[in-house]
Amino acid sequence: MLRKVVIGVAVIATLVAGVGTARLVLPWTDPARGVVKQLKFLRAELENGADVAAQKQFPEGYFFLNVLYGLSWVQVGLDDPERSADATAEARWALDRIASRDGTAPFDESLQPRYGVFYAGWTNWLRGGLFALGRSEAADRAAFTSASAEIASAFRTAPSPFLAAYPGQAWPVDSVVAIASLRLYDALVAPRFGQAARTWVTAARTRLDPATGLLPHQAVPQVSGARGSSQAMIQRFLVDIDPAFAEEQYALFKERFVNGLGVREYPEGTSGHGDVDSGPLVFGMSLSATVVGLGAARVHHDPLADRLARTGELVGLPFSGLTTKRYLFGAVPIGDAFLAWSTSARPLVAAGQPELDGESGWWRLPWLVLLWLPALLLWGALRLRHRGRRRRRAR
Repeated sequence: MLRKVVIGVAVIATLVAGVGTARLVLPWTDPARGVVKQLKFLRAELENGADVAAQKQFPEGYFFLNVLYGLSWVQVGLDDPERSADATAEARWALDRIASRDGTAPFDESLQPRYGVFYAGWTNWLRGGLFALGRSEAADRAAFTSASAEIASAFRTAPSPFLAAYPGQAWPVDSVVAIASLRLYDALVAPRFGQAARTWVTAARTRLDPATGLLPHQAVPQVSGARGSSQAMIQRFLVDIDPAFAEEQYALFKERFVNGLGVREYPEGTSGHGDVDSGPLVFGMSLSATVVGLGAARVHHDPLADRLARTGELVGLPFSGLTTKRYLFGAVPIGDAFLAWSTSARPLVAAGQPELDGESGWWRLPWLVLLWLPALLLWGALRLRHRGRRRRRAR
């Protein structure tokens, strides 16, 4: 009986190792198809109140789940024109949800821009994405223009390049998203906010974290050093603001925060605790920073994206059905939203970014050993036991 159990476990271990090996080494087929299946899962979850549930777990849970859903559809529609009509409808649906009372509830309407730079920047980026799909209406253009002008005015009159997301609180990453939305307006509608973007870059360069040379994590009420969870997001958007500045910052980000496992929350050589921004840390790695880092690597044409994506397919427990796909058994929909957005990442403004040098394939070796070792040990134990029995019978 014990032998049958061990054989069964060995067979399962071999199947797991085989599937894992395939995910690590076989060529990708159609990543976008997987994203569409993820988005179908997320649409059902949103209709069942996943965004309301996420708001109880994360400060911007409702907003992020909806805006990332819409932005992922924008990226899918831009990559596949045959899906642009569906992408437009879904992006508009998401935009309506973040403009609802539930969407604006966590934010302060009295801030400049209205509801704070976090809300204004991400919402305007989604507006721009809807416009980029080429199926927008006159009202969409008017809203995009009005919101962009409001954001530019807020930056022009503020004493700092890092505007408040909440009263008395400012994180540079939020201003990066807002400035990127102005660059997107210039690329899609008319060159109007180029000077605002250039002025922002000049000011931001004077406020870099002296320890890393990167933009700081928080600016108000106190300045805190660079961290992986915000840096990954910054690198995702900075390329659409100033490609040269982005290239400099991305190189520093990889040097200080990226290792063989993923993206660290704190710079190499330092440590700290996880929080609501980073999530729990595993060996210093932030899962959220690693997922967003996948998208940053994609927009920088960095082969690192392939490694992070394959690792996610290996450890993320993906389940793909006929029409839907989810990770971690669908237990954390906001994680699926970030992953869909990162897997389909593409620059919306920058074009012709140079491809970075490829990575060695040796990073797969530790994972392959980890995958196959249990199966090999089990089959080896069965083999030795079988030999022992034969020897005893021979006597």
